[in-house]
Amino acid sequence: MIKTHAPVVSLQQAMDQLFNESFVGGTPYRTLWSRGGGGGGTAWSGMPLDVYATSDEVVILAAVPGLRPDSLDIAFHQGTLVLSGTLPNVAEDEEAKQATWFLHELPYGTFRRAVSLPFAVDADQAQATFENGVVKIVLPKAEAAKPKTIPVRIGGAGQAIAAGGQAETGA
Repeated sequence: MIKTHAPVVSLQQAMDQLFNESFVGGTPYRTLWSRGGGGGGTAWSGMPLDVYATSDEVVILAAVPGLRPDSLDIAFHQGTLVLSGTLPNVAEDEEAKQATWFLHELPYGTFRRAVSLPFAVDADQAQATFENGVVKIVLPKAEAAKPKTIPVRIGGAGQAIAAGGQAETGA
């Protein structure tokens, strides 16, 4: 099993924090991991995805915490799966508008992720389920994309090697 680890904090995030808190007068309650909330409505850069394939299907798992299933759009076109939607800004809730905010890191705004698949799928048979903030999309591979077994023949005389290694004569 190969594991990769991304750095917890990028240099750009650290420099942004240093600049914002030192020269712009940013809030002391912001952390290095904050994704903002500067009012632009696009504070969430993207959703984390897991994509894997078996011999019969491709599976995409997308973490979309805080999103209602009816706020997620899933489309497939010319080999590309697109997930898009809008996460609500909890700071715009009536109760939250009257509150004093000390930290606002929950992602909000519109998002769009596109995944290009390296093989053909049967999009008409696709299924998507939503549970505990994770959407699971299963796309069956098209028959042409599924692995095939090719028999090995001996010479040109129409003989094939059977599973036990014995030569069979073809008719």
